[in-house]
Amino acid sequence: MLKNIPKNLSPEMVKILMEMGHGDEIVLADANFPGHSCNTRVIRADGSGIPRLLESIMQLFPLDRYSKTQIGLMQVVPGDDVNPVIWDEYKGILEKSGEKYEIEYIERIAFYERTKTNYAVIQTGETALYGNIMLKKGVI
Repeated sequence: MLKNIPKNLSPEMVKILMEMGHGDEIVLADANFPGHSCNTRVIRADGSGIPRLLESIMQLFPLDRYSKTQIGLMQVVPGDDVNPVIWDEYKGILEKSGEKYEIEYIERIAFYERTKTNYAVIQTGETALYGNIMLKKGVI
């Protein structure tokens, strides 16, 4: 055990976050996301929702201040009658972290394709639709 590491971050998650370099991206994926089809490095967190996990990660994770956008969200597919209220929760967590950020809304298939070049996917048990969030790592 270590001090000050949130208990919902597994050793494997902390290792991945530490291995990531400046500009690397990671996806916190909802339960419906095809994580294993989109990336070979998938960490399972089936018992976790994304908001709590995001809050814990943001205690350790700097966002990339040199990039135009630091956060990626999957755009709602035209015709889907969905209002992703979880996005407001994410924005509140990001604001509370003190990190500066801009959000990019990424078309669904483009999000999947971009995930293939992400450092890793953390596959959660989040059931909110359009709950996927991509974070770009910065420097300390």
